[in-house]
Amino acid sequence: MNQLSNGFTIFLSLLVEAIPFLLLGVLFSSMLLFFVDERAMVERVPKNPLIAALAGSLLGFLFPVCECGNVPVARRFIMQGAPTSFAIGFLLAAPTINPIVIWATWTAFREQPEIVVLRVLFSLVIATIIGYVFSFQKDLSPIVQPTLARYLKFNQPQKTLAKEALGGSSLEKQAVPSMLKPGTYLLGGKLGGQAVRMEAAGAMQTAAPAYSPSKPFFDKMQLAIDNTIQELRELGAVLVLGSAIAAAIQVLAPRELILSLGIGPIISILTMLVLATVVSICSTVDSFFALSFASTFTSGSLLAFLVFGPMIDLKGIGLMLSIFKPKAVIYLFLLAAQLTFLFCLILNLHFL
Repeated sequence: MNQLSNGFTIFLSLLVEAIPFLLLGVLFSSMLLFFVDERAMVERVPKNPLIAALAGSLLGFLFPVCECGNVPVARRFIMQGAPTSFAIGFLLAAPTINPIVIWATWTAFREQPEIVVLRVLFSLVIATIIGYVFSFQKDLSPIVQPTLARYLKFNQPQKTLAKEALGGSSLEKQAVPSMLKPGTYLLGGKLGGQAVRMEAAGAMQTAAPAYSPSKPFFDKMQLAIDNTIQELRELGAVLVLGSAIAAAIQVLAPRELILSLGIGPIISILTMLVLATVVSICSTVDSFFALSFASTFTSGSLLAFLVFGPMIDLKGIGLMLSIFKPKAVIYLFLLAAQLTFLFCLILNLHFL
């Protein structure tokens, strides 16, 4: 009974900690949809996949979102037609490379400034590498969820049409469908299912783009609120599931056993990789959690926790499944784990 009570407490704490950041990410996603010209933004993304991955990894510094809030934003980038490397770079790096997390890490590890620097450096390099690797997957259909794949498939011709219409008449420009329309959610909102069915049938919609300078501000706000509610419904469900699994594992894994594994340069890194996955603590406060292990674990293993946790954890995996198929999430997990282990092992063996 005591374990059940502890597990429920951990579950609630994870939700209370994560929901504000999920809300922030969803709100930012909606703002992108209705207040930013998504076509102009996508056109400014570097064409080189490596540079695009680096740009996406650095974007979190301008838009600080947690590992719960970055998923809806990354999904929006993919739906807008941004390069896969750009979206993956943002997805993996934004929870760490942002001013809030950097400041929190500096506060916790003020006596070890190298931890702060290496956390940012490792996160940036790993996210850029993985983003670049995913850039070789030109067709996203095998790796994204079927509904998102259908959306990308039936909106692909619109991108070409939009480019052609730039040199056409004003009437043609008005008739160009938007890359993103209000209500195109994966759960199928008021307009989502209808939009997919109409495009699947080959129908041409002539509605105004989601972003329109002439659209009244209050109309944009209403659309943004509707979109936020729909995405919260979808992403909130998987967040609850991931938090429940994380809480259950934390209760079943004794803390004493974890502490006994922190001595060796290899086993300590593996232990902290597992701990980062199951604890699922928010990146804004994970540095203080890691600080409690500083006296018993190697510096490389502390970095493994701080770098890998914000990229991949149980509740984050649940959220990622709203974008990617399980095999793609496993691929992301393995790549991030291998690169983090390699960098931290080199640090343990040769520099500390």
